[in-house]
Amino acid sequence: MLLTTVAVAAAPAPKPKPKTKPRATAAQVGARMRSWHAPTPNKTAPVDDDGRPMLALYSLNTSDRLEVPAAGERGGFSARDLDRAAHVLREPGSGCEHPMDPRLLDLAYRIQTFFRAQEVRIVSAYRAPRRHRKSNHGLGRAMDLIIPGAADEEVAKFGRELGFVGVGIYPSSGFVHVDVRARSYFWVDRSGPGRRNRERGILGDLAARSDSQALTRGEHPTPPFAPLGDVDAWLRARPSHAAPPMPPEEDEDDEAADTASPAPTGNADF
Repeated sequence: MLLTTVAVAAAPAPKPKPKTKPRATAAQVGARMRSWHAPTPNKTAPVDDDGRPMLALYSLNTSDRLEVPAAGERGGFSARDLDRAAHVLREPGSGCEHPMDPRLLDLAYRIQTFFRAQEVRIVSAYRAPRRHRKSNHGLGRAMDLIIPGAADEEVAKFGRELGFVGVGIYPSSGFVHVDVRARSYFWVDRSGPGRRNRERGILGDLAARSDSQALTRGEHPTPPFAPLGDVDAWLRARPSHAAPPMPPEEDEDDEAADTASPAPTGNADF
């Protein structure tokens, strides 16, 4: 009699369940926010050969740093430096870059110099657009920032004075959103990191007055940054008159809650 042996395939081992990242405790979030806002001891903003402060950007997510000279007290940056800024302000997870609106860097510079800050710390800048979501981050016209040594409330208060800006304050996440737009809009959002947005528009009268005062100073909204060919020539030819009407913008920064907790790097404790 012949005996045959039948091999029985072993059942595949179950795949391990993906580990979920534990949500930070209130104490951890508080410590992280304090570290983001704390100035680095014995450090000041870099200056150029003429003694003028340079724009200093530091990405909390990547630890990338950039220091570039400004053409004047209100900013103004070369095409080469705009390219360098786009790299620092890229989307950290994907590495995607996008040209940043020159006026956005001007705003960051004016905020930095007003507070005599050593740098501007970036929580988020460019973010690749997502389906069914609109945000100035996806146009290279927005950044979420922290000014070390300055309270977010004071940063937002100054930002609202600049005209043709969006300024949102996120008390639970610990940053201020600043963007470039044709008509100012201000808001507060008390949602925490990873939570659904709870935006509430505020200070509508002040927004209109801020734009009116900007017009009185000879400032006007600028069209989206879309130069062709010589970028430096485009920058020199930026319109000083009223820009043509632009399509309405989304008031809500509807992606902010997704990126309010940068990875622990550099000046952050977590």
